[in-house]
Amino acid sequence: MTTDAPDKLPGTYKRFAARFPQLTDCHETVARAVEQAGPLDAKTLSLIKIGICVGGGLESALRSHVRRATQAGATEQEIEQAILLGMNTCGFPRTVAAWSWAQVQFERDRNEPKD
Repeated sequence: MTTDAPDKLPGTYKRFAARFPQLTDCHETVARAVEQAGPLDAKTLSLIKIGICVGGGLESALRSHVRRATQAGATEQEIEQAILLGMNTCGFPRTVAAWSWAQVQFERDRNEPKD
């Protein structure tokens, strides 16, 4: 789901959404339905999505879910643990890569001007 502010969305996503708005709307509708299908809170959902991103090697999505998890109250340590859980299943290289992507997002968030 794209709960990020429009200026936070990756350029590729914005271009895809502009070209295929109906597909993007359907994607977002399904994402909302899945999130509402159970009792998990936003923080837990984001931590799970981080784990999925580790397994899939999805850098942009991982950074997006790191931002969302932080906004939902997750600490850097909780996010790092969600990433580390992938080590035995997904492998050391993929876990280290995901950890490095999270570090980039943490740094971006620290340097972002506050409202």
